[in-house]
Amino acid sequence: MESGLLANIAILVLAGFVGFAVISKVPNTLHTPLMSGTNAIHGIVLLGGLYVLGTTENPGVVDSILLVVAIAFGMINVIGGFLVTDRMLGMFKSRPEPSPASAGKPESNGKAGADL
Repeated sequence: MESGLLANIAILVLAGFVGFAVISKVPNTLHTPLMSGTNAIHGIVLLGGLYVLGTTENPGVVDSILLVVAIAFGMINVIGGFLVTDRMLGMFKSRPEPSPASAGKPESNGKAGADL
């Protein structure tokens, strides 16, 4: 049993190093699109957590708590990723041009006596 745990910890540490090496070489302009791409991966993680939570017979209290926390954090990550992606895509939308009728008028802030 200990050799399996040690092998899993070694894989986790190596995956962490490989992930850091890959992400550190990504230019800043690609971080947000990569984050939007990982939403699909987190969706799969959420489905896996829900599947394990639903199909496990007599889960322990600790198992249930860990699964619920994992599902909650995964959902927060998915929602945040979609919000960031929406904001990123909003930067590429064209802004509406001002109407010709309002082009010659000075802008007013709606306050009377603001000439102080």
